[in-house]
Amino acid sequence: MKTRIALIAHDKKKDDMIALASQYKDFLATCELTATGTTGGRLVKEVGLAVDRKHSGPFGGDLQIGSMLVEGGIDCVIFLRDPMTPQPHEPDINALVRACDVHNTPCATNVSSAHLVLAQLQQRAARG
Repeated sequence: MKTRIALIAHDKKKDDMIALASQYKDFLATCELTATGTTGGRLVKEVGLAVDRKHSGPFGGDLQIGSMLVEGGIDCVIFLRDPMTPQPHEPDINALVRACDVHNTPCATNVSSAHLVLAQLQQRAARG
């Protein structure tokens, strides 16, 4: 079964997401990817990944991904958050991170933790 990964990045973190996805492109290409709107569009266009795009975060995309997670459709969340910029949809962001905690789903919220999670998943996939 393919690993199902959600990829989300706030505006000031989108370049970091593109760099991260480029580094793990070969592995991510074997996964089932879901992303919020703008992040997903950039992953398709700039990295060449197949991505199921949801709405943009402020328009409900974080909630859509949270719903998928609660229903068992997401194995891991990579959510590159910008802690220095207020977000108009902060309650949605908190709900998604809380859902990860409630359902014991890995959630990386910065580049360092994203590397740790993706490297581990990549190793696991290589072992079969």
